[in-house]
Amino acid sequence: MSDRAPGTQNERSGPSRSAALTRRQREVFDFVSGFVAEQGFSPSLEEIAEAFGLSSVATVHKHVKHLVDKGYLRKAWNRSRSVEPVPAETASESIQLPILGTVAAGRPIEAIEPDAAVAEQLSVPREMLPGRRDHFVLRVRGDSMIEDQICDGDFVVIEERKEARNGETVVALVDGDEATLKRFYRNGAEVRLVPANANMSEMEFHASQVEIRGVVRGLIRQF
Repeated sequence: MSDRAPGTQNERSGPSRSAALTRRQREVFDFVSGFVAEQGFSPSLEEIAEAFGLSSVATVHKHVKHLVDKGYLRKAWNRSRSVEPVPAETASESIQLPILGTVAAGRPIEAIEPDAAVAEQLSVPREMLPGRRDHFVLRVRGDSMIEDQICDGDFVVIEERKEARNGETVVALVDGDEATLKRFYRNGAEVRLVPANANMSEMEFHASQVEIRGVVRGLIRQF
């Protein structure tokens, strides 16, 4: 896959930062960087909006998305304050992971391909792979997770796990053969799979219908 050119993270594992920023994008980036340096954690979208006197969080989300796309900010998955600056210089080591199929960011569509030996490979920065668990990659289809900056055509890096904490973004098999990408919540025997799209409804299942296959740990975008 020599023609593959990941966007938000590339094979060098650091941002090229060759894309120009608008004045407002630069101001937002500088604010986020300074906030993290001073507070030790990322600002919320509401705090960014307040700092710039913006009434709409959607406007902040747009600026943040552009900064993520250009490699200046990254999504720290499954954390409430989840946008953080990408270091200008990071480790160059990457690892090849199998692309095990397509997962729906919408209604469930198809199962994960089980045979990693024949799968395509994608170069992924090692910093996306915490711990010693196995990882794999899935293509995303659909737009149910766009408010978490997961778009149609993206690749998600998955940490292979059979259990998840409430609020984590998971790959789940529904009724054994349909894969979907959603936020996971469990209350007793009830499981809710919740989209990050205000125009879509959550799905409810009995826990016996849902099998967790992994948790999202990173995002790679092509241009």
